[in-house]
Amino acid sequence: MKPDESRTVYDGKLFDVTVERWGEHDREIVEHPGAVAIVAVEDGTVALVRQRREAARKLLLELPAGTLEEGEAPLDSARRELEEETGLTGGTWRELAAFYTTPGFCRERMHLFAAEGVERGEASPEADEELELVRWRVDEIVSRLAEIEDAKTLAGLLLYLSAR
Repeated sequence: MKPDESRTVYDGKLFDVTVERWGEHDREIVEHPGAVAIVAVEDGTVALVRQRREAARKLLLELPAGTLEEGEAPLDSARRELEEETGLTGGTWRELAAFYTTPGFCRERMHLFAAEGVERGEASPEADEELELVRWRVDEIVSRLAEIEDAKTLAGLLLYLSAR
C-alpha cells in the first residue's frame, strides 16, 4: 500500500514527520529508523534500567533498548545498546519478535531480543543518559508486571516468559 502523496513537514535529529494523503484523508506519520530492546538474563535475573523519560514526565523501568543507527543490523544494535546501558555482553541471543510500537502514527519497528547467559562488565551510557541498573529474578517477573508502564518492556517480558 502506498499513499497518493507524501511530503516531509519536519526534519528532526531523531525522527522526521511526513504528511501522507490517502484518498481524501491526510495522515501525519512519525518516521523512525527502528529500535531494539533486549531481555538480558544473567544467573536467573533479568536486567532492567530505570531512566527519566521526559515525555512521560517520570522515571520508567524498562528493558535496555535503543535506536538503530543508519546501516546497522538489529542484532548488532542490540548487542551495542546492551553493553552501553548495562555492561552486559556475550551470551546466547535469539530474536523474540519484531513489531510496530505505535502504528497509528509512527513507523517505528521494534526488534526484541533475548540474551541469556550474558556476563557482567562496565556500562558506558551516552552522555545524556542517566540509568540505574535494576535486576529482577526471572521467577518474580509475573508478580511484578504491574510496576511496568512501558509497552515494549511488558511485551518483551511476556514474550520471553512464553518462549522459555
